[in-house]
Amino acid sequence: MTAVIAPRARKRLQLSDLIRLSTVGLRTRKLRAGLSALGIAIGVAAIVAVLGLSASSQAGLLNEIDQLGTNLLTVGNGQTLTGAPAELPITAPAMIGRISGVQRVQATGAIGGANAYRNPYVASVDTNALTVQAASLNLLPVVATSVVRGHYLNAATAKEPVAVLGAAAAQRLGIDRVYPGERIWVGGQWLYVTGILRPAVLASAIDSSVLVGFPAAEKYLGFDGHPSTVYLRTQNDQVTAVDSVLAATANPENPDQVSVSQPSSALVAQADAKSALNGLFLGLGAVALLVGAVGVANIMIISVLERRSEIGLRRALGATRSHIRTQFLSEAVVLGALGGAVGVAVGAASTTVYAQAKHWTVVIPTEAWVGGIAASLFIGAVAGLLPAVRAARLSPTRALWSV
Repeated sequence: MTAVIAPRARKRLQLSDLIRLSTVGLRTRKLRAGLSALGIAIGVAAIVAVLGLSASSQAGLLNEIDQLGTNLLTVGNGQTLTGAPAELPITAPAMIGRISGVQRVQATGAIGGANAYRNPYVASVDTNALTVQAASLNLLPVVATSVVRGHYLNAATAKEPVAVLGAAAAQRLGIDRVYPGERIWVGGQWLYVTGILRPAVLASAIDSSVLVGFPAAEKYLGFDGHPSTVYLRTQNDQVTAVDSVLAATANPENPDQVSVSQPSSALVAQADAKSALNGLFLGLGAVALLVGAVGVANIMIISVLERRSEIGLRRALGATRSHIRTQFLSEAVVLGALGGAVGVAVGAASTTVYAQAKHWTVVIPTEAWVGGIAASLFIGAVAGLLPAVRAARLSPTRALWSV
């Protein structure tokens, strides 16, 4: 009787075998694998960092806006029909204070023709873009800033030749502290400096200003008493209602010559403008991913050529084309996943370090790291598909004969 030998059943690769086979090339050629995964890692890191920094920046800015308040409105002098600067009535702050829903009102008035210098020997053209303004006594709480050095104006110093410097004004004048006798040259005379302010995020005009009291401005600098900007805080649920009547209340005769704004809206727009640049950096990250994909494909093709003897031996021992194709495809996917994991870690670390340095809340969007990992897996699969197919098509005899 002739014995009949049954053909060996084709089996699927076990998961443990697949993991071992897919990492053979990576374990034996560590440097090559690391360099080929570097492009993917750089691309993923760029994407995660861009999205993370954008989200952290927006979170930090919105948190700052919440702390400063969104109920600050400003009323400024607009322009006349001829394009000349308009003039707010002297009674504008008092009239605005009578509007229902308005909590606090303070004002500043630009003093035309008055420039501030460190001393009288500075050239008159070197104004450092500083403005001199009369300021009311309770201005700081309304514009959400405070004194960092010295003291602000009070009922006594508001009548004397005394000035308080905004944050940028102090820096440009080279004054970082206040000591008795410190003075600056303003409008052709000396003014004593009593304080330096912190940056006013919602009222940037205050930062570059030299502030004096209204009575002192009229007495020493020829100020006419007309406010140029009125700052007011409203009840949180009355911002829109108050905004709609501000112009007519501030200047009933010429409401069209009044400009009304909400500073917090400008900061929100600033956050949106920052996010608009994300597309450019994401494009650069996509280019890096493309370069990484080409690198992975190149490495996998070389790997197939170098490992023909391994492919022939495995085919001779019973491995099917599907087994070979799966081995090399999974190796490319693992290579992509390795680059993606490193990229996510680097991008997250960069976001954390920078956000903490800026005192922002660290935010890494889910779509950033999930998208990074998914993109790296997809790129690895696409880059490894052609080499895997070429490896599977090698016949055992041809592969062994080429050794």
